[in-house]
Amino acid sequence: MFGRSKKPDEPAAPAAPAPLKDAVREARIEAAERSAVVVDLRDADVARLELLNDALDPVFAEIPKDADLFDRGLSRGDVPRLWIDVIAHVEMGRDKRQYRFVQDTRYGRAVLAESYELADIVQAVTRYVARRLVERERALADDAPFGRATALKMVEHEQRRGRLRAFRTFIYGVIVGVAGLVGLALLNQPHP
Repeated sequence: MFGRSKKPDEPAAPAAPAPLKDAVREARIEAAERSAVVVDLRDADVARLELLNDALDPVFAEIPKDADLFDRGLSRGDVPRLWIDVIAHVEMGRDKRQYRFVQDTRYGRAVLAESYELADIVQAVTRYVARRLVERERALADDAPFGRATALKMVEHEQRRGRLRAFRTFIYGVIVGVAGLVGLALLNQPHP
């Protein structure tokens, strides 16, 4: 009624291209392809770390059962890691072919070994495990549990120093007392 009716012979207006919609669709496709590549790379990292984990089985089989220093395990986060203990782990380098054995210290992360060869990293981890076991043995060599013998030695040393200090104070007191008595005796002498 109020509007103009279309005549059937009029051509329909061409649909306006939607450049933003097309660009968003293309960006989503690119992101999906990139994420697929990232997932493939992460899976490759995990596979390499699993090979290392299998290669380390004989080393960890020799560790005494009572040595609970090591908690080996594979974490599959953004950066897959093979944990050796609480502070040391192996991760893949930036080129995804290089193994990097690192340890967290109070001064930051220290790289203990880097290599493209699995055998080199197995050897580095073996040396690390051996050092940690030697440290544990040294700590347990103390006679008393939890370093108590060292603390007892320090207490005994402090007690000896206290006794020496008390003896020295007593001697100084005797000397001052004798000097005081001699001084009083000189002062109380009758005058001729």
